[in-house]
Amino acid sequence: MTTLTEPADAPEVQRTADLLRFATAGSVDDGKSTLIGRLLYDSKSIFADQLESVERVSKDRGNDYADLSLLTDGLRAEREQGITIDVAYRYFATPRRKFIIADTPGHIQYTRNMVTGASTADVALILVDARKGVLEQSRRHAYLATLLGVPHVVVCVNKMDLVDWSEDVYEAIRAEFSDFAARLRVPDLSFIPISALAGDNVVHRSENMPWFDGSPLLSHLERLHVASDRNLVDVRFPVQYVIRPQSHDARDYRGYAGTVASGVMKPGDRVLALPSGLETTIASIETAEGPVDEAFPPMSVTVRLADEIDLSRGDMLCRPANTPTVTQDLDAQVCWMDESVPLTVGRKYAIKHTTRWARAMVKDIAYRIDVNSGHREEGPAEIRLNEIARVQLRVTQPLFVDPYQANRQTGAFILVDEATNKTVAAGMIGSPAHGH
Repeated sequence: MTTLTEPADAPEVQRTADLLRFATAGSVDDGKSTLIGRLLYDSKSIFADQLESVERVSKDRGNDYADLSLLTDGLRAEREQGITIDVAYRYFATPRRKFIIADTPGHIQYTRNMVTGASTADVALILVDARKGVLEQSRRHAYLATLLGVPHVVVCVNKMDLVDWSEDVYEAIRAEFSDFAARLRVPDLSFIPISALAGDNVVHRSENMPWFDGSPLLSHLERLHVASDRNLVDVRFPVQYVIRPQSHDARDYRGYAGTVASGVMKPGDRVLALPSGLETTIASIETAEGPVDEAFPPMSVTVRLADEIDLSRGDMLCRPANTPTVTQDLDAQVCWMDESVPLTVGRKYAIKHTTRWARAMVKDIAYRIDVNSGHREEGPAEIRLNEIARVQLRVTQPLFVDPYQANRQTGAFILVDEATNKTVAAGMIGSPAHGH
């Protein structure tokens, strides 16, 4: 099932700003896999046997170079077809920073994967083929990055070796993309001319482009400032499980397990339980390794409370003076992910928001968005695969929500077709008064 979260096997993350999550996006054959392979190889983040395997497969294919895209292309069947499908996560580190990469496919029919990969990213790397210039997918990916609240966008103008390292070609692409991005409210936009295949301006500065005085890509990513907690709201702790051990010695034990969505929690802090509205104090916070003095995103912890409060899965702990909106009516942007059945008014779906499941009915489709022009088509009859729309939903039980721009965890949800159990939409909640 597609979710707007990182994979369960993501490494434990420290509470520092030294972790950077970035998503790669581009059109088919723009060189994303080669770029990631080059980052992994030149930063010495792969093993010798992995490189030997890549060199062997490359030689078998008749290539006179190591095809570094093989480091990231997932299944053998996909490699044989020459395409990459689904979101692949990779982890590597340099002495200055740790990185999580979400590699998303470039095919227009996989916009949904871009939404999944970019939903937790600090940076979107958008690849543009220097020979082809800014394509529809380039604009689509820039639009999605801003819709998903990604604070930094880096445009990598790739394959500069195939346009004779031309500064004019690079500048023309930079001007066209900048003009489009100006309409999107991109908070931070940068451009780097690269050749992923040759390694120019990826990890090491290129001698072939002396006219470019910026940093190579890896240096740029190492130095980007990333807020240690990007969420603009205080404590949000959705309850995943209630822990009541069965042993005689622990019969009085009651803990609430979950992942911290935002804020910092400490023993002694006052918290408010939703939906009951009861206040209490945190007695202790425990992890698999033992008790801790504080918990912060994205730690998985068990919280014990000073008072016995009736909490269950899907409920939430927050600060008494900083609470989410409790509502059964959602105003949201959705990216539709079902290729067979379109979204129409009146349809019902299961909705998953943080740890809470409910049912939702589509009350209205306000407009559909043309991601290339930003134009809104008012009142469309239906929304098809990869289209993005503003919708109103009515939910069967209250959800505890924040605007997506303020908190990506409590501001996001997925819709699931109950007949097929397929995830059919990813949603981003707007502000209560006026939306996005």
